[in-house]
Order: sequence, then structure tokens, then C-alpha cells
Amino acid sequence: MALDIVIMAAGKGTRMKSDRPKVLHELAGRPLLQHVLHTAAGLGADGIVVITGHGADEVEAAAHAPHLSFVRQMPQLGTGHAVLQAVPKLHAEGTTLILNGDVPLIEAATARALVEACGGTRLALLTVNLADPTGYGRIVRGDPAGRSATEGGRVRGIREHKDATPAERLIHEVYTGVMAAPTTLLKHWLAALTNDNAQGEFYLTDVVAMAVGAGVPVVTAQPASETEVLGVNSPVQLADLERRFQRRQAETLMEAGVRLADPARFDLRGELRCGTDVSIDVNCVFEGTVALGDGVRIGANCVIRNAVIGSGAVIHPFTHIDGEALGVSVGARSLIGPFARLRPGALLAEDVHIGNFVEVKNSTLARGAKANHLAYLGDATVGERVNYGAGSITANYDGANKHRTTIGDDVHVGSNCVLVAPVTLGAGATIGGGSTISKDAPAGQLTVSRAKQVSLAGWQRPVKKK
Repeated sequence: MALDIVIMAAGKGTRMKSDRPKVLHELAGRPLLQHVLHTAAGLGADGIVVITGHGADEVEAAAHAPHLSFVRQMPQLGTGHAVLQAVPKLHAEGTTLILNGDVPLIEAATARALVEACGGTRLALLTVNLADPTGYGRIVRGDPAGRSATEGGRVRGIREHKDATPAERLIHEVYTGVMAAPTTLLKHWLAALTNDNAQGEFYLTDVVAMAVGAGVPVVTAQPASETEVLGVNSPVQLADLERRFQRRQAETLMEAGVRLADPARFDLRGELRCGTDVSIDVNCVFEGTVALGDGVRIGANCVIRNAVIGSGAVIHPFTHIDGEALGVSVGARSLIGPFARLRPGALLAEDVHIGNFVEVKNSTLARGAKANHLAYLGDATVGERVNYGAGSITANYDGANKHRTTIGDDVHVGSNCVLVAPVTLGAGATIGGGSTISKDAPAGQLTVSRAKQVSLAGWQRPVKKK
């Protein structure tokens, strides 16, 4: 039996006070819509249809999922009208699951349970009990004889907040905007919708009364947490959902043994894998794919993206590691920072030291190499036990092309040196401080390149003219 998933993402999101389409605002580093698409893809749908409207070109360019297609709702005449646009994309039979692009945290297990509750024959609604149901459609229930019993019995309909009576507004069970319906019946119900309501819109929720009238069972299911079904309509709500989501991720990590100094000051915007006895201080941000080995310690205020950190390594505070597409690798027991920067292609072996205000890009450093202060290593191959002096740089760019610097084992580079690539420093070479090296330096020898020091007697500084 075919499963189609329809995701409503046409709204402007006026309360976001932004030119960006609402579903493209980010939660944990990903657009709201992409969270929903990730869940939808995990359900193994035969087709995923996203309904766009406001900012349609931008939304469609940013969305990615298997079996994905788009329809546009122009003009926007309500939720029922939106789903009606998707009808030509749906299979002839099976089940259609309807999700919302601004409700990003629904779990696959919850959505799957709703599809199973539908079973291709029933209308299944995802509901939740809220302490403050303001703005949500209320689940109106009643007994078979039609006597009022709004808090119990079978579902008889959904009343939108603006159309609800004072008694109905006291109901705390609300519709989340998520339903699963037999596709054949859904198509029939959508075609019969009218806009006779306070908003003058075609409400998707009116299909509930149609199902009841046709004798189709209407069943409900609830999520494990209300966080799954909270939508985003304003920056305040987005920030609240971000904290809820981050807290949930933090708790998962702590339950696995990770020590977080303060779970309220932790941000994971991708995938984080941790070994045993990992500790993470406050205000750290992890993006992309990050792996931390056993015993890794991450200091406060670090940003780490697309990197592998070996066992026992220490990342001192205020370090920025960004592997982008190439990745960054930090070897076991290495010490990085504080205030260090590792850029794409930085591959560090065991026991490497990268100190404060040192930048490494597209370079390999072998076991025990050290660059402890105020230095730059770009497009370099650095041997074992190299000591790279403070203020030294590889001049790797000639204005058109990048060139590589090769530094052999046990080389000592003095302070404030410029290594003009392409250049090779032989094993055991020593480079005198303040040197500009533009030719290969022999192994085991001292190489110095400085201008002659001159002192001029009787010279006076210029003075400012009055």
C-alpha cells in the first residue's frame, strides 16, 4: 500500500518579521522544513509532496529528500485548499500523511504510529493536551447519540479557535495539524470542502466531520512529548523550540556518559559521536559531523565542525575548528588552543601542540610537532618533533597559485621566520630567527637569512613641524 507524505510549507510567517520564508528559518543549524523532510524520508514514503507558496523558488531550492516533488498554492485559501493542490501527485490508493513544514521536531516513530492507526481505512488525527490551547483547533467529541460530551467519546469534529464557542474553547485536547487518511477518501473530502466559516477559508479540519458523516472511524494518537508538535510562528517560539531541542540532545549525551558543564549552554547542530569520559565545557557549538575519542576535553566557547578528535586530546577554550568538506583530524593526546584555528585539511598526528593564535590550513603535522604561538601553517607538510617558532609563517600564495612547504623531522624554526613556498627544510635543520627562507635549507645545518645590522651614529628622529 502506497504511502504519500504531504508537507504544507506555503505560509509567509508574518509574525517572524523576516523576508525569509518561515520554513527556511533554522533550528539546530538546519531549516525547519529540512527537519520535517528528514523525518519523512525515514518513513520510506513512496512520494513526498511539499506545498509551497510564499518564497516558493527559495524554498524549493533549499529542500532535499528522496521522491520529492512540489506543488504551489497560489493564492493561499486555507489548509484544505493547500492539500487540494497536492492531489494530482498522490497515488490512487494507499495512505496520505499530512505534516507541517513549521513543526520540525515530530519523531518518525510518532508519524509511523499514526500511519498504522490509519491502516488505509480510518482517519487518524495526532492530538495533544495543552495547558494553554489558544489558537489551536479543538477536538470535539461526543457519544453516538449526539449528546454533547466534548471531553470524552468519539471524535465528532475539529473546531478552529476563531469558530469555537466559549464552551469549546475550554477543551484542552487540540489538533496538531498532523493527520493520516485513506488517500481515495481524502481526495473525495477535499473536493467537497467549502469556505463557510469566519475566515472564509477552506479548512482541512472539515474533513473530520465528513468522515464522521460517512461512518468512517476517526481515531487519535498522541506524541510522547508536546515538543514534537509545537510549531514556529515567531522568533520567540523558535528560540523556545531551539532550547527544548538542545536540552533533549544534551540529555541523550549525558545519559551516554558525556559530562556537560551546563546542558543549558550546549549547542549541537549536526551529529556528535563521543567516546567514554568526554567532557565539554560551556558555550560550545558542534556542527556537521564531529567525533570525540575517549577522554577528550573540550574547553569553553569552542566551535567545532566536521572534525575527528583523537583520544585524550585537549581542546582549550575559544578554539575554532572548521573542517568544511575536507575535514580536520586531531591526533591522540594533542593539545590545541586556546584561541587556535584549524581549517580544512588540517591533519594532526599524536601529541601535536597548536597554541594560542596559531592557524593551520591544509597541512599535515607528524607526531610531536609544535607550533605554540602566533604562527601560520598553510599547505605544509611538517615532520616529527618539529618546533615552529612564534610569529613564523608559510608564504604559500604567490598571488595566483598555492605552493607547498616541506619541513623535515626535528627541524627548529626560529621566531618571526617567513618560509617562501615552494621550499624544503631538511631533517634536523635550524632556521635562525627573523629569516626569510626562499631556497631549500640543508639537513642538519643552521640557515640564516638576515640583512646586515647597521647602527648610525648621530641620526635623529624627525620631529613634527609646528
